Amino acid sequence: MGRKLLMKGNEALAEAAIRAGCKLFFGYPITPQTELSEYMAKNMPKRGGLSLQAESEIAAINMVLGASAAGARVITSSSSPGISLKSEGISYIVGSDLPCVIVNVQRAGPGLGGIQPSQADYFQATKALGHGDMHFIVLAPASVQEIATLTGEAFDLADIYRMPVMILADGALGQMMEPVDFEEKKHREIPEKTWACTGTKDGRPHNIVNSLIIEPNELESVLEERYKRYAEIEEKEVMYEEFMTDDAEIIVTAFGITARIARTAVTAAREKGIKAGLFRPITLWPFPTKRLRELADKADRFLCVEMNKGQMVYDIKLATECRKPVDFYGRTGGIVPEPAEILNELEKLTGKGKE
Repeated sequence: MGRKLLMKGNEALAEAAIRAGCKLFFGYPITPQTELSEYMAKNMPKRGGLSLQAESEIAAINMVLGASAAGARVITSSSSPGISLKSEGISYIVGSDLPCVIVNVQRAGPGLGGIQPSQADYFQATKALGHGDMHFIVLAPASVQEIATLTGEAFDLADIYRMPVMILADGALGQMMEPVDFEEKKHREIPEKTWACTGTKDGRPHNIVNSLIIEPNELESVLEERYKRYAEIEEKEVMYEEFMTDDAEIIVTAFGITARIARTAVTAAREKGIKAGLFRPITLWPFPTKRLRELADKADRFLCVEMNKGQMVYDIKLATECRKPVDFYGRTGGIVPEPAEILNELEKLTGKGKE
């Protein structure tokens, strides 16, 4: 174990990116992720990299496309409205089979909304961030340590599968300070980027990076190959965490910062005689459908808790094939739920534990 540093979530993410070999950051300031941009601006030049504040989010994502096409490890970050502006460029990156890391430190919406924490971009991240038949990996950390560890993992996954990886955090995780061990991440075997546009020196055929494929059969073939890669990711890269699910009668499902709050509520519920457990997806795509389906054979019901009006709850219902009741509790508008609120829902749903 390495030396631990006390760092803010946004800064830990930036430091982890630099340590992962990222030399390029393109972004645009927006609350509550601005500290990430500031950290990059201060530290990238000192460590052989470039941090550039683009003229807009649209410019930033297209700079990412160009840098990735040249074989560089590259990252961009923003918050909810800024990610919406990047959506076209993200689709182009997927269509060009290019790796990069995209950070969304979520704030409340829609529109400009507010600067408080939110998880209301779940649909956008997992279902509709860009046009066309496409997926990309979405990682949901629940601590500052996990932000750092998953950042290194995000770069590796992006390079292995040649696709964007999104780190979906929120304002609370971005702003909180916790100890971080940057030695915790184990590096994976990364394939050589033989596809990159780095100049041929007459040693190989020209590489072309492009998302435009006019001939329908050719485009369909490319999509089918891409979806084979997606199937491999679904088989190999699903991540989740369980807490007290072995004998749980009611399982709380939550991701990110909300899962930490839910864990406290589950512990309190156990003390009141309620057999509660917690299931936390770490990969929101690919979603841990298989494991949730198995848990539906044992548990009586599920309670999905989110900082939105109900988005992941639909994936829980799909995963469990509606064989058991799936209830929802959420706060929105930038309000973070308290453990007592979740405990109250558990008491109401089970009819147990009331004094």
